[in-house]
Amino acid sequence: MENVRVRFAPSPTGPLHIGGARSALFNWLFARRYNGTMIVRVEDTDLDRSTLEYEELILDSLRWLGIDWDEGITVGGDNGPYRQRERLDIYQPYIDKLLESGQAYHCYCSEEELEAERQQLSAKGELPRYLGKCRDLSIRDKEEKCALGVKPVVRFRVPEGQQIVVDDMVRGRVSFDSDGIGDYIIVKSDGIPTYNFAVVLDDALMKVSHILRGEEHLSNTPRQILLYEALAFELPRFAHISLILGEDRSKMSKRHGATSVVQYRNQGYLPEALVNFLALLGWSPEGEEEIFSIEELTRLFSLERVSKSPAVFNFAKLKWMNSHYIKEESVERIFPLCLPHLQQAGLAAENPTAEDLGWLKQVVGAVKDKLEYASQITEQAAAFFGEEPELDQADEDAKAVLALETSPAVIASFRQKALELQEWDGETVKAILKGIGKEQGVKGKALFMTVRVAVSGRSQGPDLNALLTLLGPQQVARRLEYALKQL
Repeated sequence: MENVRVRFAPSPTGPLHIGGARSALFNWLFARRYNGTMIVRVEDTDLDRSTLEYEELILDSLRWLGIDWDEGITVGGDNGPYRQRERLDIYQPYIDKLLESGQAYHCYCSEEELEAERQQLSAKGELPRYLGKCRDLSIRDKEEKCALGVKPVVRFRVPEGQQIVVDDMVRGRVSFDSDGIGDYIIVKSDGIPTYNFAVVLDDALMKVSHILRGEEHLSNTPRQILLYEALAFELPRFAHISLILGEDRSKMSKRHGATSVVQYRNQGYLPEALVNFLALLGWSPEGEEEIFSIEELTRLFSLERVSKSPAVFNFAKLKWMNSHYIKEESVERIFPLCLPHLQQAGLAAENPTAEDLGWLKQVVGAVKDKLEYASQITEQAAAFFGEEPELDQADEDAKAVLALETSPAVIASFRQKALELQEWDGETVKAILKGIGKEQGVKGKALFMTVRVAVSGRSQGPDLNALLTLLGPQQVARRLEYALKQL
């Protein structure tokens, strides 16, 4: 493909939704795959809900994901401005052209009249649509409406009896009957163009060659095609990507879990893991491999392997994938993601000393491979904090091991060794455990799990050697003394 130009055009009315992130990613992969141009612009004509704060949050989320752009908001280009509300003067000549040619007209119908019309059509079992009451108003009728202070909208005159065909690169040929559309609004009464009109002007004037977007926009496409034809613009290629569903196969929503990129970022997911996961939501490469670098995704991505079927957001798979990337990363990268969660939980000081930071980094390193995402650090590292850990009463294995006849002697012996030794490191701890095993005639769970439960209150947790080493002899001795008192 040559001269590929794609765009991502979010509305800054909230943070970047996971579905929007996938659309941006697919556009970006398509552009990079064919050495094309990625455009990012902002659709901010919803004046009541659009904010610059949300705009920056969306752009920051794109950057965090590694999605850059060649033209558009913040980077400039030859086709700006790249905010819709700054393009109103650009839209006006095209509005005038449609009005002058009779392909659009002013409509003075009140909302009450339109609602009554919708109800009548629904009662007949017909699709609600505008029936063209103001299509052929006389000049006198228009003057009377204006004299009453009625501010008209502008409607596009939909041709009758036509089949509008969308040659979709994902869904194939999809046909729409123009008689089921009705004359639709292209400019609101406040003079602001509607989405269906502004998006056509923006895409055409920015020379967008391929429009990759969510399936929910498919029903808008015939309206947009009619505008392309009316304004003699070259038609782009369309590709409508399937919906993202929750695990119950209903539309993805907050009740399924986090829905915005910033939520996953705050929970401590890695951007490359989220990108890898999103790429596989509706697209599948050949073979069974599921872990891909961004370079591999760019090389392999094609619309031919984008599915028509809805994609199910599998949270377990995302967590597995993120844990894989965490295991592959160094503690130097993972620690900064974990520290804010430790601080929020009161497990780390707001301004820790260099010594404390070094110890905390070792704690993170000890449990890193058990993390699915960084905010789990408070749970996975809980054994390293607190003076007197309580026995987890729901942990049957922990209660069973403390009930063994050998447990008091093992705990008492380890406590005594901790108090006596001057040096304390991983090798020393191993030697103590080995010596106690021979001394008391115990091994396996009776030895190692007894010490673990006495020190942490649980039968499972971080590597025992790392736990004991990082706690230090005095803390270990205090915990073992407390455990002996509870037996």
